Amino acid sequence: MDTKESILNKIRILITNQFETPQQAFEFFDEDSDGKLKKSELLKLLKNAEISGFIRGIVSSKLIEGYDTSGDELIDWKEFKAAIDKIKTS
Repeated sequence: MDTKESILNKIRILITNQFETPQQAFEFFDEDSDGKLKKSELLKLLKNAEISGFIRGIVSSKLIEGYDTSGDELIDWKEFKAAIDKIKTS
């Protein structure tokens, strides 16, 4: 099973290798262009980061729980950037 560190590392590798900026990654996964990532969009990000299907749902819920400062159960750009900044320093 993936550890927290390996999950964060896979997300970091995905964003670094496939996108020029974290904002470009955010916009790519924001499929409906509403400026927020819902759980299904986070699941796609995690799938692309090669997080196993078994734990994708748990990880997406934890990401929302940990970084959704507005309480709307979505991740906006500011919250996403805070998460990425934390991943970069992990």
